[in-house]
Amino acid sequence: MRKTLLSLFLLCHFAALAQQQEPKVNKMQWFDDAKLGIFIHWGIYSVHGIDESWSFFNGYLSHEEYMQQKEGFTASKYDPEAWAQMIASSGAKYAVLTTKHHDGMALWPTNAGGLNVVEHTPAGRDLVGPFMQALEKRGVKKGAYFSMLDWSHPHYDRITRDEFRYKNDPKRFSRFVDFNFSQIKELSAQYDPDLFWFDGDWEHKPEEWKSKELKEQILAHNTAAIINSRIGGGLGDYATPEQGVPISKPSAPFWELCLTTNENWGYQPTDTAFKTPSELLRIFVDCLKMGGNLLMNIAPREDGTFPDEVHGIMDEFGRWTQKHAPAVYGVKAGIPDGHVYAATSLDPKEKILYVYLDSKVKESLVIKGLKNKINRIWVVGHGAKLEHKVRGKQYWSTVPGLVYIDIPEEVYDPSITVLAILLDGPFDLYREAGSVIEDN
Repeated sequence: MRKTLLSLFLLCHFAALAQQQEPKVNKMQWFDDAKLGIFIHWGIYSVHGIDESWSFFNGYLSHEEYMQQKEGFTASKYDPEAWAQMIASSGAKYAVLTTKHHDGMALWPTNAGGLNVVEHTPAGRDLVGPFMQALEKRGVKKGAYFSMLDWSHPHYDRITRDEFRYKNDPKRFSRFVDFNFSQIKELSAQYDPDLFWFDGDWEHKPEEWKSKELKEQILAHNTAAIINSRIGGGLGDYATPEQGVPISKPSAPFWELCLTTNENWGYQPTDTAFKTPSELLRIFVDCLKMGGNLLMNIAPREDGTFPDEVHGIMDEFGRWTQKHAPAVYGVKAGIPDGHVYAATSLDPKEKILYVYLDSKVKESLVIKGLKNKINRIWVVGHGAKLEHKVRGKQYWSTVPGLVYIDIPEEVYDPSITVLAILLDGPFDLYREAGSVIEDN
């Protein structure tokens, strides 16, 4: 009996020890490695091509006029398989769909109450589920945008910028929060998103939204779910700067820039100011340089089709990311500005310096302050090896010499050329003020 008990003890002990020694998987790793995501704003606002939700909130038209659009929302050409294939082919590793915007119109058959496209529009079917399944089939992570506020719900306090249903009624607002919890529980149970992208938290405090309890509810269903910063209370997993490209690296350890491909989030036929693929790729490289992601928005028409400009952008992103994959996925923020007149990033071991050139170098590319020995330089996605030379290194000085790299005309990419510079160890930079000769 003693031997049996001892054997059981040792078995449990070693099993627990093995479990302790097993490395923990960082749930943010896939997000940090992904670099490119696609945002999709789709709702009844695409019928007339007007500002999503904000057009009635700001008084451009009445709430009743805005809601009349639901009669024209057909999703008649909606092809979730084609959507997911376009996203996967673009090189994006995750996608976020607006399951419900501030107007309260849910894109799935919610049983919690409120508006939804199944019961209240000619679309008449679930628009979330088929898309989530199509993404999952292609290995693309699933994201669900959800507006915490709902300017159409009878229990939400605000209607427009100047109009309220009620004020200072915590019990009624609590009923609205219960409604939110029910809808988010449905999204978790039915579609199991990898990522929740909340919005609209600014009108109430985290304690009123019950942000802590909401996060607990989501994680109780899926402990690996990622939640953005707009859940309130500093409880999110990553920051979400919007539209304006950061000039310096955000302080948050994980972040994404959410950006429109033209000027508006939802489809508007009058908005033809699309950024060129090259302009968007340069913004993407800015995100890579600072260790962040780009969540690039595309907006379908009410029938589910996309403008030609969107297809052009997605095709070029697909070409460029496929060609330059080693310098895209999993890279870390690059070296500080001033060492090279171009954006940079580093491989996970910090032994490969990637340099992104959005134009042709006039004479030679110069790298300053690099202490490392360079083992090899090549053009990513092309294979050409490049030579380099070091000039200005003085034997008496600790200041490194200048590295000059000549780049042949034929290796340049039509959009952005990427060089890979293999170092003899983790990158080491000279960051001091220089020195003067004291002996010779």
